[in-house]
Amino acid sequence: MGAAISLRLAIKRPELVKALVIARPAWVVHSAPENMQPNGEVGRLLNETSAEQARELFMNGETGRKLSEVAPDNLASLMGFFSRLPLEVTSALLSAIAADGPDVTEDEVRSIQIPALVIGHQRDFIHPLASAKTIAAAIPGARFVEITPKVESRERYVSDFHTAITDFLKDMNHG
Repeated sequence: MGAAISLRLAIKRPELVKALVIARPAWVVHSAPENMQPNGEVGRLLNETSAEQARELFMNGETGRKLSEVAPDNLASLMGFFSRLPLEVTSALLSAIAADGPDVTEDEVRSIQIPALVIGHQRDFIHPLASAKTIAAAIPGARFVEITPKVESRERYVSDFHTAITDFLKDMNHG
């Protein structure tokens, strides 16, 4: 949710933001996008049944099977919620996150006038590459960097992420 919070802060309180880094955004401007529904599903299952049964239903359900193929890193993150106590709070939080959004408009995103870096990668259902590209295209002069997906190589992911931010900061200081 850091990307949505950063975007909102840059729009609502621009005097506080000198530059903007948006990494792996889950939202663009609309609330409750389809990519956030796995969070809502986990929240709903935790609310309806035991954690053990909820975990089994999710893993064997359509969403769990899909994520295991296309975004195993997302699946691993979601699986951690089945043991995050207190379960009632976790359920409510995930349901709220799935229904939420950054509460900004496309026009507001296009009005950002500070240096911006947007980072994304493939094989991430929760944080789609398309969302990163859309935000980067909307912010005037924004730099977009596609990095190695975590699921392919965590080491390269971290290295690419670090390089993208380092290069952005160097260019900001020399530009």
